[in-house]
Amino acid sequence: MPFVTVRDIEVYYEIRGTGSRLLSISGTGGDLRRSLNIFNMPIAKHFEILAYDQRGLGRTSRPDKPYTMADYAGDVDGLMAAVGWERSLVMGVSFGGMVAQEFVLRYPHRAERLVLACTSSGGSGGASYPLHELADLSLEEQARKFVTLSDTRRNADWQAANPKEFQGLLEFTLAELQVGADEPGRQIGARRQLEARAGHDTYNRLPRLHLPVFICGGRYDGIATPENLEMMQKQIPGACMELFKGGHLFFVQDPRAFERITAFLGIRDVHKIIS
Repeated sequence: MPFVTVRDIEVYYEIRGTGSRLLSISGTGGDLRRSLNIFNMPIAKHFEILAYDQRGLGRTSRPDKPYTMADYAGDVDGLMAAVGWERSLVMGVSFGGMVAQEFVLRYPHRAERLVLACTSSGGSGGASYPLHELADLSLEEQARKFVTLSDTRRNADWQAANPKEFQGLLEFTLAELQVGADEPGRQIGARRQLEARAGHDTYNRLPRLHLPVFICGGRYDGIATPENLEMMQKQIPGACMELFKGGHLFFVQDPRAFERITAFLGIRDVHKIIS
């Protein structure tokens, strides 16, 4: 298993595939042992992908001290240096999109193109749902909350009309949350990550981004709302945005999503695919 020392932690990472280099930054609770990881997505066959477990999560170190968004950005810079990547395409999903914003703002020479998926800027641009408020719930309660928040169509009427589908979603979400849940320090790391997430705010700095940016998300996302995506687009010079059929996991729900993301990352003129 590949580990590398980055700043004050040991980072677990994987590099797979061939093609242009793509750095993938995962979301809250991200763990490469979960089935919902970048290597199991259609995009994996098009790029050489560097993915990793962020501080406090997965198999990466979980120090019990305050984490900041600057720490998460510094971890990315250190990881790229450690594996010998000077520049790459960058894609951040959910919390990973928050980290990606901070990273590219602090280390602009590292990124060629940027995908911000189902994420928010914080500050005046609006914050994603305060997941830290759910930290004291049981895993079962967290799974139920995530299933309903992640797609606003799944209200009480929908649940009553689709009991088998709802139960299947609950069971899948709970199974993902249970990966590594009993490991030492897991709860501490998860709490520290959520604390850093709560302090995320790049909104007033976003106009400093001067690279191609594709903002994407789901029309029914109750965690990173379409309104938050629109606010980011207004702040980033030349940024393009597209909404897909789905919620927070729109890239699983709508096959077009990864087709559009892949096209954006693979061609020079972003407007050819967004128009």
